[in-house]
Amino acid sequence: MDYLHYKDYTGSIEYSKEDGCFVGKVLGMTHDLILYEGNTIDELRADFEAGIEGYFEGCEEMGIAPRKPAACLNVNIPPEAHEQIVFLANQKGVSIDHFIEDALLQVAATAKDAIGTSGKRSKIACKLPAKTNRKHVVA
Repeated sequence: MDYLHYKDYTGSIEYSKEDGCFVGKVLGMTHDLILYEGNTIDELRADFEAGIEGYFEGCEEMGIAPRKPAACLNVNIPPEAHEQIVFLANQKGVSIDHFIEDALLQVAATAKDAIGTSGKRSKIACKLPAKTNRKHVVA
């Protein structure tokens, strides 16, 4: 799937058979909703950017700061994995959040390389620490 990007905001691109046009919404906005549409990708992009600019203007009129897309991720993991992450983060001298962020960015980079320019996904096996005896597959 392709996305639109503008001023730190990312938007989806979908086609509505019912409406006969492209539609989308800004992703990661938990409290606000920014929708856009267009008959062509260029129209969709223009409406996406206009929607974000309109959002900025509306926030300014109300005297509030525009919200940024959510950057919070809650993950449930087995206690053994948590224990290992705490240990490894302490060994590296970083916070648990920083350690997990680095690990996720490494997996994301690997996945991005595997997808490449073809746009097709391939399966990437990521071995978890031996204690968990599990394998996570990103597909």
